[in-house]
Amino acid sequence: MDAETHRSGEHRGARWRKRGLLVVAWLLLVSVGQSVMFWQVERFAMKAYRIPSSNMEPTLHCPRPASGCEADTADRILVSRLAPSWTPSRGDIVAFRAPESARLKCGAGGTFVKRIIGLPGEQVSLRLRRGAAFVYIDGEQLDEPYIENDRRDIGPEETFRVPEGQYFVMGDNRSQSCDSRVFGTVPRGSLIGPVVAVHWPLDRMGLQ
Repeated sequence: MDAETHRSGEHRGARWRKRGLLVVAWLLLVSVGQSVMFWQVERFAMKAYRIPSSNMEPTLHCPRPASGCEADTADRILVSRLAPSWTPSRGDIVAFRAPESARLKCGAGGTFVKRIIGLPGEQVSLRLRRGAAFVYIDGEQLDEPYIENDRRDIGPEETFRVPEGQYFVMGDNRSQSCDSRVFGTVPRGSLIGPVVAVHWPLDRMGLQ
């Protein structure tokens, strides 16, 4: 091999090494950019949570073999953090900071996910029909298509008055949900935001 051919080979090798380094640098930049973007989105707009228990089955799944769970993988949800511009409505599935009474009465604290049932100023009543508890709001039975009859609790009959500025929340799996029936109502300031989507696993992805 003459000197010119050798120099040419070295030049091509250096060029390919340079291209390889550029590709690696670009991939790192994209990865860092995506991480920063996701962090900013999570910080200001959305927060991701994992469903650990069966209180919202079958609307939101938790992983077997935990009691009452129906899936192999926990649902991972996105919660909107733009709460100041959101007006909570009956039927919204929400994430909220559980009151201290929940830690004492439910054996758990932190962030809970439940459905808003009663609005400020309303009377929420639980009445038994054929051994299952149905919800009444100000004397009118609440239509709850998201509740399966075999997941309704069996009592007792109770009536609650929701204070102004607070919300009455319940899980969809009533017989396994520790909720406002136990720890009381949730102040508006404790609501983090509504659940807007399931983002994992792929076969259950979708808006709520």
